[in-house]
Amino acid sequence: MSTENEGNEVPKAPSAPPAPVDAPAVPADSAAAGPAAGSAPGADAGAAAPPAPAGQPGHGGAHAAPAHSHAPAHAPAPPVPAAAGAPQGGSGAGNWPPPAPPAVPSYATGGGSGSGWGASYHPQEPKPGGRRGGLVAAVLAAALIAGGIGGGVGYWAAERGDDDTGSTTVSAADTPADLKREPGSVAKTANDALPSVVTIEAQSGGGEGGTGTGFVYDKQGHILTNNHVVASAAEGGKLQVTFSNGKKYGAEVIGRAEGYDVAVVKLKNAPEGLKPLALGNSDRVAVGDSTIAIGAPFGLSNTVTTGIVSAKNRPVTSSDGGQSGKSSYMSALQTDASINPGNSGGPLLDARGAVIGINSAIKPAESGGGIGGGGQSGSIGLGFAIPVNQAKQVAQQLIKTGTPVYPVIGASVSLQQEGDGATISRGGADGTSKPVTPNGPADRAGLKPGDVITKLDDMAVDSGPTLIGQIWTHKPGDTVKITYERDGKEHTVDVTLGQRKGDS
Repeated sequence: MSTENEGNEVPKAPSAPPAPVDAPAVPADSAAAGPAAGSAPGADAGAAAPPAPAGQPGHGGAHAAPAHSHAPAHAPAPPVPAAAGAPQGGSGAGNWPPPAPPAVPSYATGGGSGSGWGASYHPQEPKPGGRRGGLVAAVLAAALIAGGIGGGVGYWAAERGDDDTGSTTVSAADTPADLKREPGSVAKTANDALPSVVTIEAQSGGGEGGTGTGFVYDKQGHILTNNHVVASAAEGGKLQVTFSNGKKYGAEVIGRAEGYDVAVVKLKNAPEGLKPLALGNSDRVAVGDSTIAIGAPFGLSNTVTTGIVSAKNRPVTSSDGGQSGKSSYMSALQTDASINPGNSGGPLLDARGAVIGINSAIKPAESGGGIGGGGQSGSIGLGFAIPVNQAKQVAQQLIKTGTPVYPVIGASVSLQQEGDGATISRGGADGTSKPVTPNGPADRAGLKPGDVITKLDDMAVDSGPTLIGQIWTHKPGDTVKITYERDGKEHTVDVTLGQRKGDS
């Protein structure tokens, strides 16, 4: 029910729908031959509408007056239908078409004659008795009356040969074969993936929380998501997982990695028949590949958006929404698929429906951090996802031990942009420790404080966060080639990565 005219007086509606001025008059012997209640609309197709009163505009088609109709003010208000298809009283009671029912039933204004056309209507709890039947009757009456008007006007136009509109419509076929979604289509891919995507509601012990997304990782009931989605419930909070069919399950945090922004939760009573999403290979992704994002932006569960891979290896630093004050670093997949707060933790799929990333951060139109941060204004086509190869490795660690493991070079680097490259600090991260860990990977490779690292393998490094994100795409024990500058000269050295357990 429209409330467009709330607070404004609306002119009364005409007692009968206006008809073409030059329409033929209804014969006197047919005045009472209108269809009875329950008869088929338009059964008396040969009867044309009576002439309209002077000054009333003509209306074509089956348009009943809406709540915001601007009907002439001098016309009397229409009566309220007593039963479906059986108009009672009013100046048009003996003519066909019968008068249109009021847009607002009488009970919408608390009973009475129902003269308040255009009045605002606030839904209330249905009362026992005939009130609900009255609503059905009014709707049915409107449908029958509109059908009769449509039939009459249509017949009149056909009789007069008034077909100069030149408009022809064609209906599409509606057979099951025509509606089948072909493999590889977005509709088919989304339909197959949705049962394995969940909406996560996280609540802290103090009652604060939010909504994010996750997806089924294995048949044992593990759900993969972002750390910042579940951080508020990690210590004595509450997690609830809702599937696309509406079924809800309690869940608990198995492990989380703040630095990677990855977390694994497990359903407390996992149902049988869970279907994990297939994991793709994010190393094989190419710029321009199609992407499909599924999540709950602003709480709107089961939302599907599409786009492409806009870039790879994009250095991104984001926070967990203020839960710990710590940042996460990623060498992200960038996509223009629409991603908003609430998409966090949801899958970024390729055209086959395989997961290639976990949607984790956006660049909003106004200043702000990741999806979990405040002051978000929504998607501007710059979304970032953790590559699934990295997320899979972290998930395996968390399921096995509950503790994340990070590859390290054993050196502190500045997190500020200082020219081109990542500069090894001249002092330790805490102000007391040494910037290069004695006998650590960097120390053994000959790196020193003040060295500026410009490349990791073939990837350019322009800052400390970029270097960290690149290192974290590897595993402890991997050997990487580091290019650095010292005293204006470029050097290259191989470094075997060490490891650090936990987020401390």
